[in-house]
Amino acid sequence: MPRFKLDENLPVEAAELFRSAGYDAMTVLDQGLGGHTDELIAMRCHDEQRTIVTFDMDFSDIRSYPPEDHSGILVLRLKSQDKRHVLAVLKLLIPHFERETLTRKLWIVTEQTVRIRG
Repeated sequence: MPRFKLDENLPVEAAELFRSAGYDAMTVLDQGLGGHTDELIAMRCHDEQRTIVTFDMDFSDIRSYPPEDHSGILVLRLKSQDKRHVLAVLKLLIPHFERETLTRKLWIVTEQTVRIRG
């Protein structure tokens, strides 16, 4: 079962949404990693075998963050980062985790599509 680390740019309620669906989910802020570099956060996620969930498009650069070197990268490309909108999209996305693996993959998620690379 996938484990998640939610970046500081997501609403903290997102972690509870993942937990209520039965997933192990932590936030970057839970570990006092707010404001730290993407590299450190990626390293922690790798060490903890967690998929990073973020709005940070830097994580979608496969030269810097090759999917095969990570436990999973999920980048949200939403038109709005309003808390209610983000939580609604995540609620619709969560059932996909049962059908498709996140490990060693890059997921790019919009309101209409989920693109998976890796």
